[in-house]
Parts: sequence; structure tokens; C-alpha cells
Amino acid sequence: MPKQKIPVQAIPRLSLYYRVLLGYKTSEFIRSSELARLTGFSAAVVRRDLAYFGQFGIPGRGYNIAQLKESILKILGIDTEWKIALVGVGNLGSALISYKGFTKHGFKIVCGFDVNPSKLNKKKADVPIKHMRDLAKYVREKAIKIAIIAVPALNCQEAVDKLVKAGVRGILNFAPFRPKAPAGIEVLNVDLSIELEKLAYFLNQAKQK
Repeated sequence: MPKQKIPVQAIPRLSLYYRVLLGYKTSEFIRSSELARLTGFSAAVVRRDLAYFGQFGIPGRGYNIAQLKESILKILGIDTEWKIALVGVGNLGSALISYKGFTKHGFKIVCGFDVNPSKLNKKKADVPIKHMRDLAKYVREKAIKIAIIAVPALNCQEAVDKLVKAGVRGILNFAPFRPKAPAGIEVLNVDLSIELEKLAYFLNQAKQK
């Protein structure tokens, strides 16, 4: 029997379920209807998403919260800590380094990289800042597989190329540029300006109705 294909859209929903479960203190179990109410999805979507990965529910009781949290952590691959390299320590990069929420979900920025002399050989929120020339050596030594890019568009492709060559396999890109990457390298592009423009469009359309 062929392996069931998991819809990409189900993955971020798993993350939302996990966040709800973290703060749910009402009882030992939670029903799909309650997860649906707290996340805004339908109960059918909740049950289908979880069923892709196994049978978690108990008839008449729902999902054991402790067991479901542990299962989702393993499914998402965050039951162990992921070390992250950050390329670009400007305003956005500095904010990302200072953000404490990453560690709560299994991610830790262990080093920042830049070329600005005023930022090098210092620490920001206890994270060392090194020159880009040291990136390959450091990434290999620390076996880093995930990186965040927060550089200008003109420097984005070069940063991706260096990270891939150093052994990074997953990249979260905040640069306003869609870089090319070899097959097998996951690149997620996040452009905050585009998201804000999308909001502005919807609000503008609503005004015209």
C-alpha cells in the first residue's frame, strides 16, 4: 500500500494545535471539537490532520494532551534542539537574535554572521557575531542544518550559496528576494512587506464595498 501523502497545509496547523495544547489546563483530555474551537479550524480538519500521523484519540474521551503534545513534537522534529545560524545582523537580524520565543519551541540561534566591522567579535543577547568568512567552518563544526537570512536582496543568493556549501539544509529567508537552491534544500521565503501589502489590499477592498 503506497504511503499516504501529507498535505503541506497540515504542518503549520500541527504547530497551532501544539501551541493550544501548551496552554490548555482544563483537563487531561481534549476533544477535536475543542481543538477546532480554539484554532478556528473545523473538527473534521483537526481529526484528519492528526489521523495522517497515527491514531491518537480515545473513543468517548478525545486526545490525551500529554501524549498528543509529545507526538506532535516528534512529528515536527522539535523534540530535540535545532541550532541555527543567522546571516545578517541588521535591525531585523538583531531583533531575531533577541527574540526568546525560539528556544521555547526547540530552536536556538547559536551564531550571527555579518561583514560590518562594527558588529563583529561582539555578542548580542549572548550570541557571538562572526565574520562571514568564518561561516563555513563554524557551520560544519557545529553541524548546523538550519539558517535564517536577514540580508539585503543583493546579498541573498550569495548567502544561500555559502550556507548550502557549508551543509545547511533548511533556510528561512527574510530577504526580499527569491533565491535559487539545489534540489533537497528547503527554502521558506518570508516577506513582511508583501504580507502587509496584502492586508492593505483587503482593507482597501472592504472600504470600497
